[in-house]
Amino acid sequence: MAEVWIPPQIQNLTGGVEIVHVPGSTVRQLINNLDELYPGLKEILYDEEEEDIMPGLAVIVDGEASQLGVLERLTDSSEVHFLPAIGGGRS
Repeated sequence: MAEVWIPPQIQNLTGGVEIVHVPGSTVRQLINNLDELYPGLKEILYDEEEEDIMPGLAVIVDGEASQLGVLERLTDSSEVHFLPAIGGGRS
C-alpha cells in the first residue's frame, strides 16, 4: 500500500493522523480509498469538474511532482504527498 502524508491543514479530517497506508494503483484510486477511510478528503483533494487534483495543490509521488495528476501510477511502495502548489518568479 502507498504511504500517504496528510498535510497539516487537513489532518483534522484524519483525527490528527499524519501518515496513512492506502491501496491504489493510481492517484485517483488512492484519493477514492482515502475518502472511504476519511470522508471529506476527496472534496478537498479532487476537483470533480476538472477530474483532477484541486487547483492550488500539487501531488508529489516518490519525490517528484506529478505531471499526470490523478492518472499518475503508483506502486505498493510509493510515497505520496499532497502539498500546496508553489508559484514563483518575478512579476
